[in-house]
Amino acid sequence: MSGGEGVAPAEPRRLDVPVAAVVLTALFVSALVTAQVISAKLLAVSLPVLGAVTAPGGTLAYAVTFFGSDCLSELYGKEYARNVVNVAFGMNFVLLGLVFATIATPAAQGSVDPAAFETVLGLSGNVVVGSLAAYVISQNWDVIAFHRIREFTDGEALWLRNVGSTASSQLIDTVVFTLVAFAVAPAVLGVGAALPTPVLVSLIVGQYVLKLLIALVDTPLVYAAVALVRRDEGEAAGVSV
Repeated sequence: MSGGEGVAPAEPRRLDVPVAAVVLTALFVSALVTAQVISAKLLAVSLPVLGAVTAPGGTLAYAVTFFGSDCLSELYGKEYARNVVNVAFGMNFVLLGLVFATIATPAAQGSVDPAAFETVLGLSGNVVVGSLAAYVISQNWDVIAFHRIREFTDGEALWLRNVGSTASSQLIDTVVFTLVAFAVAPAVLGVGAALPTPVLVSLIVGQYVLKLLIALVDTPLVYAAVALVRRDEGEAAGVSV
């Protein structure tokens, strides 16, 4: 028999993937790439005591990724959550490649102003380096911390592992991003503008307080999501793909 004649075509492999896992993974990646795209806008947020705080436009979207990773960790375990985090890290490069390819392609007549398009979507090198470094460190720490606290409490106190892992991860994210983007990258790589130490400290404190407040609001949402999934016949619903 030659050329594969007479051989029946292989049937597609069928996997039972929980719908909730698909939804939470999609939410995580969507929030992550959205945060990258909208971070060019700086937000002015008024907070008690601190007053006006400046934060990247992607702050809220990025906070959603911690909601997603904590739900994934609680429902599907450490390895699944870590895989999602690291695969999503690679998706950052897909996003950046597509954005910069679009910027480099000549604009047709009637297009939006190419210069304005590049200004909005073309992230500067120091911001890209800072955000990627902060992401890979803080998100992997979030998964590790979540499960360390889970083991320490014997699976009790979801609120503690949610707040504890997210609060510490957001601190790492804020410090790494700010220092790499506005101190290390300008000094070592020669990209971006270096900021004075008092400004760096102000950015770190203001952003972290804002992120911490978002993390506290996030806790009842994690409880609700986990309860909803577990209530559906005791486990996530399945979908064949």
